[in-house]
Amino acid sequence: MTRAGQTIMQRTAMKQTLKHTITLTIAAAILVTSAAAAFTWGGADGWSKQEIDVLSSLRLSQLAPAPQDPSNRYEGMPAAVELGKRLFFDKRFSSNGQVSCASCHDPKQQFQDGRALGLGVGTGARRTMPVVGLAHSPFLFWDGRKDSAWSQALGPLEDAAEHGGNRTAYAHVLQANYRKEYEAVFGPMPDLSRLPRNAGPLGDDRQRAAWNGMDEPARHAVSRVFANMGKAIAAYEKTLQFGESRLDRYLDGVVRRDMNAYQVLSPQEKNGLRIFIGKAQCVTCHNGPLLSDQHFHNTAIPQRSLAKPDLGRRAAIAKVVKDEFNCLGPFSDAGKEDCSELRFIAEEDHSLDAAFKTPSLRNVSLRAPYMHAGQKATLEDVIEHYRTAPAATVGHSELKRIDLSDREARDLVAFLNTLSGPVLEHGPATGN
Repeated sequence: MTRAGQTIMQRTAMKQTLKHTITLTIAAAILVTSAAAAFTWGGADGWSKQEIDVLSSLRLSQLAPAPQDPSNRYEGMPAAVELGKRLFFDKRFSSNGQVSCASCHDPKQQFQDGRALGLGVGTGARRTMPVVGLAHSPFLFWDGRKDSAWSQALGPLEDAAEHGGNRTAYAHVLQANYRKEYEAVFGPMPDLSRLPRNAGPLGDDRQRAAWNGMDEPARHAVSRVFANMGKAIAAYEKTLQFGESRLDRYLDGVVRRDMNAYQVLSPQEKNGLRIFIGKAQCVTCHNGPLLSDQHFHNTAIPQRSLAKPDLGRRAAIAKVVKDEFNCLGPFSDAGKEDCSELRFIAEEDHSLDAAFKTPSLRNVSLRAPYMHAGQKATLEDVIEHYRTAPAATVGHSELKRIDLSDREARDLVAFLNTLSGPVLEHGPATGN
């Protein structure tokens, strides 16, 4: 072959190579453009616009600040927060000197205790609920028998199975150990020198007799001190907030259209999320940034005792309405107009028989066992309950059978494991 012929062949080969390179470049560009279009119009990982709207609403970054409690004007005071924190961990506020709020609301266990039934000076009837994020709910406890965080804090202190103490005993302990701190927040303490050491309306026979032997001004003064204890504890509890989970990092990336978000969750976890907001309908009740609608539902959870059925919300309505420490009570700092949740509560609602509060699913995989009395040991057990949807033994269940395959159930559990994050303690939003 001549040199000229070789040159022509080389040029032809170069042209073919260049053409092939250009073709590959165009193809790659088309793929990138198609992927970008899919990301833009189909949503990250194939989410539709409607699904992205739902996913966006679940982000912790969308959680509004907890509303101010008009019934507790001290909750934003740093001194109240500090006093409340000390009271929260002080075991002297119990009948045996061995139980504090932190005994059941253990910071090392997501501010709960990991038991099927709460254990104080005795054994309770229900599971300990975490107190993290409680300020976002209008009603507290599994049955909603308290309408504020400070009123909720008072219940266990007088409960025979929890702290087992009484009001005057607590007032004496407070005066002996926290008088300066108390008065810096609430003003002068009353004179307790002539009052019995143990007296209260919910104590044993001797304590109730001693309480009834006190005149009304003395009973009111002690109850005021007791209410202020609850307000200080609530001020501290309000600083406890959930931290970011892997789910939040993924969802924030999806909303920002950040391609790196693909790597945050595994394909199994993403499929579990898809089932959570779709086929399994979990998001119907577990919605919003706290993954709870804050309402009460009968989901046919087995009764611990059919002989003494737990009516849940149905029985609690009368309790919260009559509670001397409710929003409308004499120890509340709220005006009547501030207590609409209580004023317009439905007192005769049989649909709430055996209905219990929807718990937040944040950190749920760290908080076994599950349900209001620990009836389900694992998340797998919980999902199996919802798959089968048994009939309620008390009241009417809201559940309908969900046809999930075993693989889908496993994917749903995998997703629930992405909800874990730290619990953070933030200072009060305002100061006085």
